Amino acid sequence: MRLIGLMSGTSFDAVDAVAVDVTAAAATGAGSSGDLRVGIRGHLTVDIPADLQSRLAAALPPNPASAADLCLLDTRMGQTFAAAASAALSGLCDGTADAVVCSGQTIYHWVDGRDCLGTLQIGEPTWIAEATGLPVISNLRSRDVAAGGQGAPLVSLVDAMLLGDRPGVAAVNIGGIANITVPALRLAYDIGPGNALIDAAVAAGSGGDQRMDRNGERADRGRVDPDLLSALRAEPYYAAAPPKTTGKELFHAGYLDRFERPAAIDDLIATLTRLTAVTIADAVRRHQVSELVVSGGGLRNPTLMAMLRAELDGVAIRPIDDLGVPNAAKEAVAFAILGFLSWHGLAGVDPAYTGAKRATVLGSITPGRGPLRLPPPMSATPQRLVLS
Repeated sequence: MRLIGLMSGTSFDAVDAVAVDVTAAAATGAGSSGDLRVGIRGHLTVDIPADLQSRLAAALPPNPASAADLCLLDTRMGQTFAAAASAALSGLCDGTADAVVCSGQTIYHWVDGRDCLGTLQIGEPTWIAEATGLPVISNLRSRDVAAGGQGAPLVSLVDAMLLGDRPGVAAVNIGGIANITVPALRLAYDIGPGNALIDAAVAAGSGGDQRMDRNGERADRGRVDPDLLSALRAEPYYAAAPPKTTGKELFHAGYLDRFERPAAIDDLIATLTRLTAVTIADAVRRHQVSELVVSGGGLRNPTLMAMLRAELDGVAIRPIDDLGVPNAAKEAVAFAILGFLSWHGLAGVDPAYTGAKRATVLGSITPGRGPLRLPPPMSATPQRLVLS
């Protein structure tokens, strides 16, 4: 299949789009499930309009949002995803693809204690189907939640296919929320705030003119406040056992109001950057990781990466690009692969990673302009991802 994968993360600044050719190679023997061969044709980024970013921020917890707000956001995000899919179809696929995979923009992730009770992704898929004429596989998280899982991190199955099960190897994605996958332990979970609190502090300190600490410049200028860092590390979420997930429902701008903060905004940003590095390092040490593959927006923050390397002296830290997957395309590629599995009737999640009662086929399918014709289900999920 030729698939277009779309991804908009918790920073909601842009939609990443990727075009991939995915082929399930034949099994080589009894009990073998074969390989999944993936060729990345290219990727592009479509900015989310500034006014839509502001509306999304205003609707996120702890802010209230009306039904009218959610309808507008669902529609506008659907149109933004449609624009990204159309650009990928024409610019990366020569106008020909089989389907689009879009997880949607997470607007609320309902966690109560250790249980995920629901999750809401917006970005109405019919806008994508209408703009491209292609079927759309969407809403990937909800089925895992219905089966008792956390609905995240969904990229864990693809991480495991890419990394293999060698002891000591793990993947960390540093987006708005940071998550880890340790395939040899069949373990995956959200670590903590990633870029979420850093971005919130930058936005507050700039009056909304800036949304991120570009290149880690402000953290580099600031000084870490050890008392504040100690208070932040006492957050109970970090000590909770996996599987577990979190989001801006916990780590939002108002989260920082409970702490005594330094007068200099750059010192606050430096401290929050150190918090992200320390919480990731704690998880890496806890699981005796010796090789760490990093992806996400945090990889583009040299100050954060320097702090992480200082914390993890002796651990080999590699960018996801070293494995043949461009960092900017990684999660869009992962969701495209999950869409391929759903299209062929295969589970897109390992219950050990999310805590679900069973493995489930993920997502809903919106037909394109033509009849919807699904292939016969495949018999087994491929275990290895091979980039071609």
